[in-house]
Amino acid sequence: MHRCHPVPRVVLLSDARNDHRLESAISRLPPGSALVFRHYHLPPPARRARFEVLRRLCTRRGVLILTAGAARGWPAHGRYGVPRDLGRASGLRLATAHSLAEIGAAVRARASAVLLSPVFPTRSHPGATVLGAVRFMVLARRSPLPVIALGGMTKRRAARLPVWGWAAIDGLA
Repeated sequence: MHRCHPVPRVVLLSDARNDHRLESAISRLPPGSALVFRHYHLPPPARRARFEVLRRLCTRRGVLILTAGAARGWPAHGRYGVPRDLGRASGLRLATAHSLAEIGAAVRARASAVLLSPVFPTRSHPGATVLGAVRFMVLARRSPLPVIALGGMTKRRAARLPVWGWAAIDGLA
């Protein structure tokens, strides 16, 4: 599972809010998409068990699965997180970024792509400062890595942003 995969154009991030809808959401993802398994809300044994259930479904659907947080060594196609957390992970490496400096850190960490956020207001971070479409595009154009839009994203909003791809928690689940 650790061979390199193309950067997905659609990425679903898991969390406590969308857990009950994940099987349905994964079944609607196009092959080559990715699930970032976070599930930080679960204790370690339950988290690993949930990962295995979703990993099997992703495998059947042709969806990549990436780990985040304390999940090193799990059978996944890659890793997701802040650049310093990517470490020496093999496979696909998706880094989070909110600024040009963080995009630079992702480049130095040898990320495969960067999830740039938050583009729009999001339920994940209510009241947080957003980039907005214009600032997002300014940053995205300066990135040497493929950019995946995150934060308040929907399929309609993604279609208006000429970047590599898009990611969501609620917008896909």
